[in-house]
Amino acid sequence: MSYVFVPSAPVAVPVAGSQDTFPVRRVYCVGRNYAAHAREMGFDPDREPPFFFCKPADAVVPVADGQTLSLPYPPETANLHYEIELVAAIGKGGERIAVDDALQHVWGYAVGLDMTRRDLQMKMREAGRPWELGKAFDQSAPIGPLHPAESVQDIEQAGIWLQVNGADKQRSDIGKLIWSVAETISYLSRYFRLEPGDLIYTGTPEGVGPVVRGDTMVGGVDGLGTLRVQMA
Repeated sequence: MSYVFVPSAPVAVPVAGSQDTFPVRRVYCVGRNYAAHAREMGFDPDREPPFFFCKPADAVVPVADGQTLSLPYPPETANLHYEIELVAAIGKGGERIAVDDALQHVWGYAVGLDMTRRDLQMKMREAGRPWELGKAFDQSAPIGPLHPAESVQDIEQAGIWLQVNGADKQRSDIGKLIWSVAETISYLSRYFRLEPGDLIYTGTPEGVGPVVRGDTMVGGVDGLGTLRVQMA
């Protein structure tokens, strides 16, 4: 078999402390998974079933330890928002996964950003249309190195935070997720067969807001290091 053009190499996320990389298959994102963030977006934070949107795998931009990513300001927006998130990487496939078994399917964890063209997202939401223009654009999912699950302690209560130009913007902890990582994996696996290489961006806490060219974002999850991104 031959291809009509040379296919792109898979996007691969570095593994902390290793020369290995983690190839990305699919990217799932959970919407409004912290109560305070749901309120700031104008929604009742009652524990409704989780909902998901997707980003293309090549929206993922790996950022090595100690590196600052220069991220171009995307076109067709005047209101680009940061959303810091814990990312769970799937290493064992499955469908209809039980909550009690879900964390056995996690290969590792990382810090990620769900960059959002908020003005386009709101326009699509108001029109009852899909969010792709606001969420699934090029380079919209920066991510730090993956840490193997067995090396991560107490991730379910870890702090999560983001600063812009040194000022606190988001600060919470993973224990405030409406749907835990295990519950999210279990629910998602009812609708999609999860496979090794899938990334799940698990939701962002309150404090989302805009960035402009020249702003520097530094965010982290306790035990997973920091992610540095400067808008260009």
